[in-house]
Amino acid sequence: MFDFVKAGGILMAPILVCSVIALAIIIERSLALRTKKIIPENLVAQVWQWAKAGQIDPRRIHSLRTGSPLGRILAAGLVNMRHDREIMKESIEETGRHVIHDLERYLNTLGTIAAITPLLGLLGTVFGMIEVFSAITSKGVGDPTVLAGGISKALITTAAGLSIAIPSLIFYRYFKGKIDALVVAMEEEALKLVEVIHGEREEEDKTAEGQSLKEDEPTQELEKPKIVRKKKASSRRTANTKSRKSRETG
Repeated sequence: MFDFVKAGGILMAPILVCSVIALAIIIERSLALRTKKIIPENLVAQVWQWAKAGQIDPRRIHSLRTGSPLGRILAAGLVNMRHDREIMKESIEETGRHVIHDLERYLNTLGTIAAITPLLGLLGTVFGMIEVFSAITSKGVGDPTVLAGGISKALITTAAGLSIAIPSLIFYRYFKGKIDALVVAMEEEALKLVEVIHGEREEEDKTAEGQSLKEDEPTQELEKPKIVRKKKASSRRTANTKSRKSRETG
């Protein structure tokens, strides 16, 4: 392994440093972006139970804020739970931006490594080809061993750069997609808390019931003309009988 690195030349040193940094970031983000750690189960239900029991105090809010990223967002909303719905949402959105920034920690570095390691390999290839042409110029092409050093350096640096860039890019894309999914899930949980505290869900149920009653009203309106027609027909009959009786008496 050491001979392989040595044959790659001086540019193998930054490529190896990039590989170590990329591996450390991948391990750290894999442990930090676990779903159970970011979004604990039944956390919103637990916070709602605290709110119903009147047990929300600074100590519980502090433990909620330090427990998980979702807890940090919910704690920002609970601090402003006695204000209007818009103020509560603004505090949650502001804290959410900070949480997203923390979730994306080190990802820019990983993306940079995925971008520069192929360039370092290409630069090593250029240096290797320069050595090859220098050897050809000074000693000719009669001895193939003279050309082997430069060609091997060119191929080794290129292979090393690509072998670091490919997995770095794969994990960078994977972490970005996972963070997007976690952000959507946290937004849904925070919106549930806002709706429950401000009674939005109960109002939605009432409006849904009102709409269902309105949908039933046209059937009653369709039945009314039948009753009116019967009344008109009966009034006509009584008028005819009265006219007949008046004629007979006359």
